[in-house]
Amino acid sequence: MSVEGAAQGASPRAPRPGIQKSSGTVTKKGDRAAKEKPPIVLLPVGEEEPKNPEEYQCTGSLETDFAELCTRLGYSDFPKVVTRPRPHPAFLPSSSVSEKPIVDDQRLSGSCSLNSMESKYVFFRPTIQVELEPEDKTVKEIYIRGWKVEERILGIFAKCLPPLSQLQAINFWKVGLTDKTLATFIALLPLCSSTLRKVSLEGNPLPEQSYHKLMGLDSTIMHLSLRNNNIDDYGAQLLGQALSTLHTCNRTLVSLNLGFNHIGDEGAGYIADGLRLNRSLLWLSLAHNRIQDKGALKLAEVLQPFELTHTEVVERRRLLLGKGTQEHLRSPSSSRHGESKAEREKNLLVGVSSVALIDKADKTQTAKTLKGLVKKKEKAGEVVKKEEKSGSGQSPIQGNLKKEDAAKTSKGKVTIPEQKPSRGKGQKTGSKEKRSILLESELIVEATEMVNPLLEPVEHRDGKVFLLGNKVLLHLNLLRNRITEVGLEGFLNVVRYQAQFSKSSKSAAKGPVGLLWLSLAKNNFSPQSPMYIMMQELMLPRDPISKAKHREEEAMASAT
Repeated sequence: MSVEGAAQGASPRAPRPGIQKSSGTVTKKGDRAAKEKPPIVLLPVGEEEPKNPEEYQCTGSLETDFAELCTRLGYSDFPKVVTRPRPHPAFLPSSSVSEKPIVDDQRLSGSCSLNSMESKYVFFRPTIQVELEPEDKTVKEIYIRGWKVEERILGIFAKCLPPLSQLQAINFWKVGLTDKTLATFIALLPLCSSTLRKVSLEGNPLPEQSYHKLMGLDSTIMHLSLRNNNIDDYGAQLLGQALSTLHTCNRTLVSLNLGFNHIGDEGAGYIADGLRLNRSLLWLSLAHNRIQDKGALKLAEVLQPFELTHTEVVERRRLLLGKGTQEHLRSPSSSRHGESKAEREKNLLVGVSSVALIDKADKTQTAKTLKGLVKKKEKAGEVVKKEEKSGSGQSPIQGNLKKEDAAKTSKGKVTIPEQKPSRGKGQKTGSKEKRSILLESELIVEATEMVNPLLEPVEHRDGKVFLLGNKVLLHLNLLRNRITEVGLEGFLNVVRYQAQFSKSSKSAAKGPVGLLWLSLAKNNFSPQSPMYIMMQELMLPRDPISKAKHREEEAMASAT
């Protein structure tokens, strides 16, 4: 009894809720939790460093890299990377699957409404859709639709897009771009793979309309779509200047889509000015704009012989003078030193007056030089043969001295690049040297022809200089504008001229021949207009699609 009473007396009294006695001190439960919480939540410094986005090394998997970088930047909810859905093929009923839909419909009938609701929400949920290569499943195209791409998201793209070695296209549709984020996006493009050639920014109107920055001289974009961006005449002016000016020209852009904008006659004139000296753009769409007859006639003007302005004539003369100087400096040194000062000035004036004379003189001079080189090389080959036959008693030093003397004697006439010692006949070496010189001359001619369209052949009429027009543009879409029969007549003249040029010109088979596809449908003239029907008849044999259909029909008829 006493032991039990002593044990009961020794047992501590149960503390009241919220108060705990520990080592002679009484603390509240909330105070203890406040003191113990910081060391549990805060992580050591060594574990925070790998969470820095700059420290992360991308793996080349867009889904993994984008999710990891978003997590490190503090995003708790971010778009998922998903494969772009493909349109379902047409359903073909068969005996093997005839019974399965009945079972599936019975199984899913109870949850039909729930699935339809979820699918609607999933459809509108922000995602990054990707199209994959069928072989290695690498990302080929990126599609972002309907959610705002902010500056931080573009920063994430700057890290995870460069490792995508097969990326070919980026499509942003209504992503809320601003002029600032567009500049960030343009700075991102050079970091991406060299395979990136297509950019589509549709439904992204900008206050400053700075889309022309995508077409800079260092741009590698080949296909650019700027539909539905509220581009007006001012934006068209910037785009036209990016296509070409008197001293600059975009050489990479192949297709430009400016449909569904607010471009009028003035803007069409600026685009036409850009086409005057641009020789890379093949495909242009100005559909669904506000272009009337004045703008249509401006576009038609540059597709046929047009008069050069005074500034362009002055620039052409300057280019011809520079070309004549280069041709003169490229000629053999002996002829340069032998000519007098008056003769040199006379040759320069001749070079300025006519490009054809310069090209002809260059070709004859090149032919003479090549003939001289072949003859000299054959003679050198004969000397080497004689030395090999009668040189059994000669020392190698004497033979080398003779070769050096021969080289010294030929130095004054023609400078020949160093060649490896010939092991066989000397004539083979001469033929190889001739081929190499021919290739170099061809490259030089091509380079001079591509320097500036102002060096193209011209026509002189009543003291005015006319360039033969832009025949590089193959596709022009002016659907649903405000063009009447006045503008239609201008394009009919273009089609007539280009069709006649392609038939009569001997060089038409080697170079561009003009429009192959032209659309003026849904404008302010009747589809039964005689001019419109005539234009369609002239364009029909030029259209490659109609040609292919005609060939298929002929093949089917011959097969039957």
